[in-house]
Amino acid sequence: MTALEAINCSVRPKIAYIIEPRFSGGTSAAVAAELRVAVDFGTLEVHAITSRTFGENQSVAPALRQVLDELHIPLIWDAPRISADYVILHNPSFLKFNEVLSTKIFARDLIVVTHENFLRPGGEEGFDVSGCLNQIEASSFVLRRTLAPISPHNRKTVNDWLDSSRVARQWRVRDTDWFNICHTDVSSPCEKPQDRRGRHSRPGFEKFPSLSNLDMCFPEHSQSNVILGADAMLNAGVLRAHWTLLPFDAISVDEFFGMIDFYVYFTAPTWQESFGRVVTEALAAGKVVLTNPETGANFGDGVLTCHPGDVDRVISDLVADPQRYHEQVSRSQKVLERYSAESFRAMLSNVLTADSGVMK
Repeated sequence: MTALEAINCSVRPKIAYIIEPRFSGGTSAAVAAELRVAVDFGTLEVHAITSRTFGENQSVAPALRQVLDELHIPLIWDAPRISADYVILHNPSFLKFNEVLSTKIFARDLIVVTHENFLRPGGEEGFDVSGCLNQIEASSFVLRRTLAPISPHNRKTVNDWLDSSRVARQWRVRDTDWFNICHTDVSSPCEKPQDRRGRHSRPGFEKFPSLSNLDMCFPEHSQSNVILGADAMLNAGVLRAHWTLLPFDAISVDEFFGMIDFYVYFTAPTWQESFGRVVTEALAAGKVVLTNPETGANFGDGVLTCHPGDVDRVISDLVADPQRYHEQVSRSQKVLERYSAESFRAMLSNVLTADSGVMK
């Protein structure tokens, strides 16, 4: 009998999600995919918190709205009390502008999924971590509080922050990642790669490296350079004749990937991706990904890690040797299996059926 069958043969646990449903991008996409799996494990409730981060506008992220409608799960706003066997709170940073979490939480296990890094490169806090966790502690009456990092780098920032924090004794840290579920339908690579480069992300300044690094990553001699999500550069008049700059929603992601063979992704030196969902999209699309070592740590040999100054050489070598390009894409798409819905199902099954997965 599998762990899931054991759950179904016993009393189904009550599982409550607590989310700020107005996050755009990776957080909402990750929660939406997770709900499709979690609904099989118990009686599921989804609670929304109105935070000062997003104000009073109750505009739910489309990915979440679609899944809630498909599963016929109502979204409960600002409940005064949440009671469940397991409470899973996603991305505590949404509380960073709040003074108090008014909702009272009663549970056997409270799991806080740490989508945002606790520390930025250089050691500065990524957000008011103490303030957010203190609000959760003050409002929760639980047997166990667990922090659930989503990647190796995210885990390091959580542990480094706890090492210097007085609240460390209040929280345990899962010893395996609460990873994002990623789309695993994969596309074949092009037969003969060309020097067609691109990147896409939200248009925030933190998502982009310096202009000098962008010039190295997307040079004039490339066949093409496509930057999707270039709103800030367009607004500032930062133009290059050899760049195709597109606003965030100008074309679909599938259209974007049809225009490139190499996905080149670096961010500002003060910012580090906690997971790198955009990287998984590129891998699934059959592209070779070049990124920094910290982001690449989440994907093993599925990506090529380097620095902006190395990008030209790496791409030139792979264009000259299509077989190596195809081998790299094959490696990368095998990595995606670890982020499938089935892999997440196995992880969640372990959480709900055994008192394991937590560092004592």
